Amino acid sequence: MVDVGRMNTLTVMREADFGVYLDGGEFGGILLPKKEVPEGCKLGDQLEVFIYLDTDDFVVASINAPIAQVGEFASLKVVEVNRIGAFLDWGMPKDLLLPYGEQQRALEVGQKVMVRIYLDNSDRLAASAKLEKFLEKDPQGLTVGDKVSLFAYRHNDLGFSVVVDNRYGAVLHQKDLFRTVRLGQTLTGYIKRVLAEGKVDVMLDKPGYGKVDELSQRIMKDLDSRGGYSPLGDKSPPEDIYQAFGISKKSYKMAIGTLMKKGLISISPDGIRKV
Repeated sequence: MVDVGRMNTLTVMREADFGVYLDGGEFGGILLPKKEVPEGCKLGDQLEVFIYLDTDDFVVASINAPIAQVGEFASLKVVEVNRIGAFLDWGMPKDLLLPYGEQQRALEVGQKVMVRIYLDNSDRLAASAKLEKFLEKDPQGLTVGDKVSLFAYRHNDLGFSVVVDNRYGAVLHQKDLFRTVRLGQTLTGYIKRVLAEGKVDVMLDKPGYGKVDELSQRIMKDLDSRGGYSPLGDKSPPEDIYQAFGISKKSYKMAIGTLMKKGLISISPDGIRKV
């Protein structure tokens, strides 16, 4: 089964002067153009390729992956606007159509727009800026602490509206931000809370003490490298802590608090010391 608009692993079934044909099942032979055929490629090889429709609506293959695939969200640049809609640069030879009916506002060349990639009723690849209609309402299977992918698509009164794992809507609260987040950015985050009505809160750090053990080891190694003393304590600026360890101040304070309780360090106003 070949998925149009996604990466597929297909077998080389025939060679030609202008490329190789891959076994596309119901689509028959799918051409991978000669300029993209890997060196040394032979019959029977399996290749990881992206399947899409070219300018003549023929199904073709490419070893290059687009910025986003079908079912994914991305921020893409408008490269053309005409009577059909807006066309977006998604990293493939044929630009991606954002029909007028799927736009939220009038667009101009050079603008960035947040979209979701989908297949229309004719199985043609297209984009939609109406993101929320693609989000599932019942976040089944999500539990606190799960590591997830986040796509930030809108500012709200609490922080950011984000898409979780290309499926669910969630909120990334301003109070949980310890570094800059930009609209259109894809991040790694964690499930903070799943509410009874299906609402989800996320954060950029593992909630609770999930990171303490790992952090404890890093902090102790850092202390050893500094001769047993570090100026980074519970009064240090969040930016200094993030620059040193890539974590929030809250996580750092949890970690050094645990180390102090274990008798491994002492905490003073000027930093921490190894005991």
